[in-house]
Amino acid sequence: MTTAYDTKLGLYIAGEWLSGDGRETRDVLNPATGAGQAALPLANAADLDRALEATQRGFIAWRATPPEKRAAILVRTAQLLRERGDHIARIATLEQGKIQAEAKGEVAFAAALLDFHAAEGLRVYGRVLPRPSGTRSLVLHQPVGPVAAFCAWNFPIMNVVRKIAPAVAAGCSIIIKPSEETAGSAVEVMRCFQDAGLPGDVAQCVFGVPDMVSRQLLASPITRKLSFTGSVPVGKALMKLAADTMMRTTMELGGHGPVLVFDDCDLEKTLDTLVAHKFRNAGQVCVAPTRFHVQDGIYNRFAAGFAERTRALKIGDGMDAASQMGPMANARRPDAIAELVGDATGHGAKLLAGGDYGGQGGFFFQPTVLADVPLSARAMNEEPFGPVALLSRFATDEDAVTEANRLPFGLAAYCFTENGRRQNMLGDAIEAGMIAINNVRLSYPDSPFGGVKESGHGSEDGPEGIAAHLVTKAVHIS
Repeated sequence: MTTAYDTKLGLYIAGEWLSGDGRETRDVLNPATGAGQAALPLANAADLDRALEATQRGFIAWRATPPEKRAAILVRTAQLLRERGDHIARIATLEQGKIQAEAKGEVAFAAALLDFHAAEGLRVYGRVLPRPSGTRSLVLHQPVGPVAAFCAWNFPIMNVVRKIAPAVAAGCSIIIKPSEETAGSAVEVMRCFQDAGLPGDVAQCVFGVPDMVSRQLLASPITRKLSFTGSVPVGKALMKLAADTMMRTTMELGGHGPVLVFDDCDLEKTLDTLVAHKFRNAGQVCVAPTRFHVQDGIYNRFAAGFAERTRALKIGDGMDAASQMGPMANARRPDAIAELVGDATGHGAKLLAGGDYGGQGGFFFQPTVLADVPLSARAMNEEPFGPVALLSRFATDEDAVTEANRLPFGLAAYCFTENGRRQNMLGDAIEAGMIAINNVRLSYPDSPFGGVKESGHGSEDGPEGIAAHLVTKAVHIS
């Protein structure tokens, strides 16, 4: 199934859309076919200098803009996202691969984020400290300044909104660099902000060679904050660049989500929930459930039920309404997953489902289930970021918690048990920024999203998302 990739790609700098004239370009591919479908212009050094100058101007004006006006623009952007939702979702599927139902859900969540931050931006309160008559001590929260934000390709609509909305609500300007592989989604989101009335020097969008763009934006004294969503190695490299100017950072990095399944869970409901969530977006989700640690008493039934449900999934072009899982986002990912599967089976893991390329052209890999995966397998220690579920068994609560906390990652964790005492213990003992118990949802507009340990620091969404774009100032008056 093919659908026209009907968006015009460009750089959005200082309120202008810039084409590929005289600039290097790269192809945006369709993951379902591997074919090119658009040429994306890449920013050069002069483009980035112009964007930095504009973001400084934009910040000076925007920080003085009344919060009510900022909020109205964010609300209007949300309205435009919903009105254009089918079109934007189609673009996301054509360049990232996810099925249409997931892309439309991403649009809806992005709009909800905008609505939340619009309202929350009106509640940036300070405080007055008790002092003798005739004196005042004030605590103020003010925008940190221009932000440089870098997005991953796995949620090309939501990631862009998640970066821009809290920055704009707080009174900051922002230069965002989305993934070059999913440029069309970002462009369409930026057009919503533009058409809603957001000044062009408050939010700008650039694409380019990642190393060059990050070095130039982060070396500039204009940039006051770095916000990054992506892998742990890249996040560490960007933090080193940010350290030179002591800029604020929010780092939403990778994970390796443990799932603890206890004997007393509702087994059939747990299986239905986990299989659907594991293969969402072809497993290319930072909070994806990945390491399934199952208690001895139900391990064999869990493995058989998980494999049966996985084999029944229909994979295909995300534009096909019958598809339950689309291709992976780029040509790198199937090969990476194949290597991890081969390594795991070489270490003794049992292949229960999938395990091979999709065989349909494009960047497909079958949804895969591996049982009895030893800790020596690479996949048990490196984030797979793909459609592979790793099953192993445990005996006691202590064993489960030890395994959940074994790795240096701490983004998301999942637990399934009907024991209330155990639920409280797990919420305290597991080292993760987000924990879901008897469900799999971790993202809400009003709830902080972020990790601990090598999965990063700082939070997006919720009041914490705006707070991350503010600095605290004390003013003492006599």
